[in-house]
Amino acid sequence: MQVFHSQINTRSKAYQDNLALMHGLVGLLQDHLQSALDQGPEKYQQRHLQQGKLLARERVELLLDPESPFLELMPLAGLGEKGIAVGASMVAGMGWVNGVQVLINASVPTIKGGAMNDFTVRKGQRLDKIAAENHLPMVFLVESAGADLTQQAKIFNTGGATFRELARRSKAGISSLSVVFGSCAAGGAYIPGMSDYVVMVDKQAHAYLAGPALLKMATNEIADEDSLGGAEMHARQSGLADYLAADEYQAIRQAREWIGLLKPQQRALPRLSVEAPRYDSEEILGLVSADVRIPYDARELIARLVDGSRYSEFKPLYGETLVTCVAKIHGMSVGILANNGVLLSESANKGCHFIQLCNKQNLPLIFLQNITGFMVGTEYEQNGIIKNGSKLINAIASSEVPAITVLTGASYGAGNYGMSGHSFEPRFLFAWPNARLAVMGSEQLVGVIDTVQRQAAHKAGREINEAQAETFKQQIKTQIEFQSAPWYGSSQVWDDGVIDPRDTRHVLGLCLAATHRQKIQGTQGYGVFRM
Repeated sequence: MQVFHSQINTRSKAYQDNLALMHGLVGLLQDHLQSALDQGPEKYQQRHLQQGKLLARERVELLLDPESPFLELMPLAGLGEKGIAVGASMVAGMGWVNGVQVLINASVPTIKGGAMNDFTVRKGQRLDKIAAENHLPMVFLVESAGADLTQQAKIFNTGGATFRELARRSKAGISSLSVVFGSCAAGGAYIPGMSDYVVMVDKQAHAYLAGPALLKMATNEIADEDSLGGAEMHARQSGLADYLAADEYQAIRQAREWIGLLKPQQRALPRLSVEAPRYDSEEILGLVSADVRIPYDARELIARLVDGSRYSEFKPLYGETLVTCVAKIHGMSVGILANNGVLLSESANKGCHFIQLCNKQNLPLIFLQNITGFMVGTEYEQNGIIKNGSKLINAIASSEVPAITVLTGASYGAGNYGMSGHSFEPRFLFAWPNARLAVMGSEQLVGVIDTVQRQAAHKAGREINEAQAETFKQQIKTQIEFQSAPWYGSSQVWDDGVIDPRDTRHVLGLCLAATHRQKIQGTQGYGVFRM
């Protein structure tokens, strides 16, 4: 594969302006991520520590191998939501334990006792999907007061899917292991109850469907916590606990030991010779503008993500607004689709062809989204933009090789669908801090709404109050800009995290490693392509 030769002038004004603005957005990202590290009020943390317990992030750190990276997932879940801690009272992510790549779901008991809210459930169920699709074992580090009952209407009806997925993963041979450090009540007790392996900490862990207070209210029976659901009782009598640990350190050691004994579930990744990109990832911040209306050359970005800045481009002279190429990322071969302008019929046909080829060759797909949508206009409609765009969407929907999507700029309209957006269920999806996700840009959207309202008023014979119309336009624009920002989407768990653009290559590498846990199998069949 040929080496790409960059044309970027790092001393140009455009580069330096981009660099300054993107550094500002990355700084905002770091501020948000710092808030996600908070594990609750200091007094609750101190009380927790005085009981001889470890904090949630300390438990995660001890569980992981010393040299393991940890890709935290959905750290901004619940950001900006009233009464919800950033991260939704859960530490979730992917790393290596005793040489095995696993997903980790850790309760944060120092925030409202680890009670689960709507966003905790969303985050946990997204983890369940990642585990099932990539055949990743799951480790639950459990200490939770159960459901936040003030949110029961948002939690109860969908919460049972967690237990369904535990059962389905177990049936498929994808192991789940629970380490119970403290309270595990009501529905939360089914997490260890449905796990393949359970460790409980003596004189500390409890699991019961109804705690002493609820039991007294429901049946008038009086029982203490230990006889009702203590770790020793579950180890000696009920059989819920498979191992009774003397303390948290022993519990984590036992979990690590069991994980190391799991039946290998992945194709062994060969020892790969990895060549770093020839260009510094820092240059991405000067290459890409914080303003998604300003284009950049997708080839320059690819050169800063792939091994040796080498790639083989497919159809470089046809459908030039979509760059398609084969390259390696951390030694793993991938097919890359990157927007280089609005999607035209030629671009859509080229993307469809490329996805078919990648499926034939069992190559995972990387989508780098920076798209305002499909081209519109009489000429383009007459030339079949609908049917050709539909071919691309059809190919993405039918593709069976793993897909990983990164929102590197705009993600507007049907272009989001044509580049494997959230609704097309890529294996992983991340956003950059400059990304924008919406039907269209705020100015265009406000313009469309204003035009429609003026046409309606004209038909009805009504006069437009220009002052009110302008106020309404500003309100709508503010709302759209807020909701299209990556912070809002990540808060709603529409992605797996907002990442520093400079970390993109390494994030992709960790995700690609996860996709190799099962044999990659491309599809040989598609739906009907309208010719």
